[in-house]
Amino acid sequence: MKDKIEELLNEIETFAADNRERVEEFRIKILSKKGKVTELFDEFKTIAPELRKEVGQKLNELKNRAQEKVNELKEKFENKENGKIVLDLTLPGETIAVGSRHPLSLVRNQIIEIFSRIGFTVSEGPEIEDDWHNFTALNTPPDHPARDMQDTFYISENPDIVLRTQTSSVQVHIMENSKPPIRTISPGRVYRNEAISARAHCQFHQVEGLYIDKNVSFADLKQALLYFSKEMFGEETKIRLRPSFFPFTEISAEMDISCPFCKGEGCNICKGAGWVEILGCGMVDPVVLENCKIDSRVYSGFAFGMGIERITMLKYQIKDLRLFFENDIRFLRQFKTVI
Repeated sequence: MKDKIEELLNEIETFAADNRERVEEFRIKILSKKGKVTELFDEFKTIAPELRKEVGQKLNELKNRAQEKVNELKEKFENKENGKIVLDLTLPGETIAVGSRHPLSLVRNQIIEIFSRIGFTVSEGPEIEDDWHNFTALNTPPDHPARDMQDTFYISENPDIVLRTQTSSVQVHIMENSKPPIRTISPGRVYRNEAISARAHCQFHQVEGLYIDKNVSFADLKQALLYFSKEMFGEETKIRLRPSFFPFTEISAEMDISCPFCKGEGCNICKGAGWVEILGCGMVDPVVLENCKIDSRVYSGFAFGMGIERITMLKYQIKDLRLFFENDIRFLRQFKTVI
């Protein structure tokens, strides 16, 4: 009797069906009035009294398991017919694709890491600024072209509030609330009222740098930027500084690097010049220091600013600025550095 019960239990456990009809045939075969379980209950009446407790318990377990099996199979096919997904916990899990960082984030992090090696900290500030921090404190008079509506997004309810046009505004906050020595970089998003094209956008990212201390010279600026250029674009990179003008620096310069693609020989990237411009820089104008309550007779400093998109386009040979903002997965998958 026990052997028959074990044999039938094994048959129940191993049974599989591919449709509802097979399940019903199985139910009739096992649980109907003429089924195998019923036959065993009939045979149960003939066994010795001392064995009935043990055998009866096994018979009840057998009947319950048979009914559970039938219910499980019925539910499986009902779920399929209703469009439900049947979860099989024994199946192996699906592999989750590993993402990658946005190219702008990769370059931003690399810039921060390079300058952190020579003592620069990271400062952040608001993207909505007042006129003082965005313009006036930076020695930009009311009639300066940078204030023109073609360049700046003004908040219509309050013309003294703008979307910041440069992260130099963060430096003003730092100078107002800190005492020299100050050595910081300010990465962030900025906004300008420009037509969107392959080379321009109404929003982009900058990194501004500031160093203020006693006896800071233009030579210090040159060495800091030379170090950055070699670390970002390669040890063979050369730099050159050309005179320029910015209202918040005096003297001012624009910095070029030797073309990282043709190594200065001339190509379509550098338009045959062998050099590409990457940033503006200069010595902090004494007026800016005084505006921020720093004694320009004691302290001097340098500042620089670069576009992260510009550096990224050079580093990865990207020709269209708009690609950074379209979130096209085909473009983003090309950057394999994982999160």
